[in-house]
Amino acid sequence: MPLTETQKGDLFVFSEAVLWAFFPVVTALTLKFLPPFASLAYSSLFAAVFFAAAMLVRGKFSELRRRGIWTYVFLSVFFIGWLFYGLFFVGLKFTTAGNAGIISLMELFFSYLWFVVWKKEEFLRAHTAGAVLMLAGAVIILFPKRGLSFHGGDLIILAATACAPLGNYYQQKLRRRISSETMMFLRSLLTFPVFFGALFIFRLNPSGAALRGALWLLLLNGTLLLGLSKIFWLEAIHRITVTKANALASVGPFFTLIFAYMILGERPEIWQWLSLVPIATGTWLLTA
Repeated sequence: MPLTETQKGDLFVFSEAVLWAFFPVVTALTLKFLPPFASLAYSSLFAAVFFAAAMLVRGKFSELRRRGIWTYVFLSVFFIGWLFYGLFFVGLKFTTAGNAGIISLMELFFSYLWFVVWKKEEFLRAHTAGAVLMLAGAVIILFPKRGLSFHGGDLIILAATACAPLGNYYQQKLRRRISSETMMFLRSLLTFPVFFGALFIFRLNPSGAALRGALWLLLLNGTLLLGLSKIFWLEAIHRITVTKANALASVGPFFTLIFAYMILGERPEIWQWLSLVPIATGTWLLTA
């Protein structure tokens, strides 16, 4: 029996969550060679090349001439490419990675406020309960090991997570007009120069040896994590609400635990495994 559009959306979210769960692990490996801004700048550049190739193969360059897309393009770039990524990485300079991870889960809360409370999207009570359970599970993963002592950058990270739902709102509208490949090509194309500008301003340009050492990791980030996984995400929010997609994507930290153990040798704590209970229950409620 063929999948419904909602089931396809759920599948795209889970696929994106599994791929995106590699992002902290791969980024941790790149940081052995490069500072965070350099890793992000070059990964974004490779993402732009990846999406340009995808557009060429699928004959999507004609979509660039479509009317009525540029307002949504610039708004999505502004909120996601510039504000979200910019604020998030600046915030990371002044807070711990653990606090940043916990606070970034507030994107689900801001999505609920924007899409359900303000935009009046349909969200069943069971879905609300599922979202709360998945958020609780994600907090269980992060809280016991790192705690919640606030630092100066925490408010910057909080501001970044508040920007993401707005960007997703405009991306959702833009996806109705152009393909995911074209959308991500434009976003990457208008985003990576800003990161290279930051490298220049802060004098963080890496050496040639450092770039060569991190090259395959940057390619992985650009093609699979900032590339293919983002196509999955856009296809998901084209079929299901952004709020539900964000809730389902909260399963990602569990996969990150597994990948971090397998690749980096970071052994999860017992309470992190116990977080599977609310996450699994929340997933069931959201997809029921």
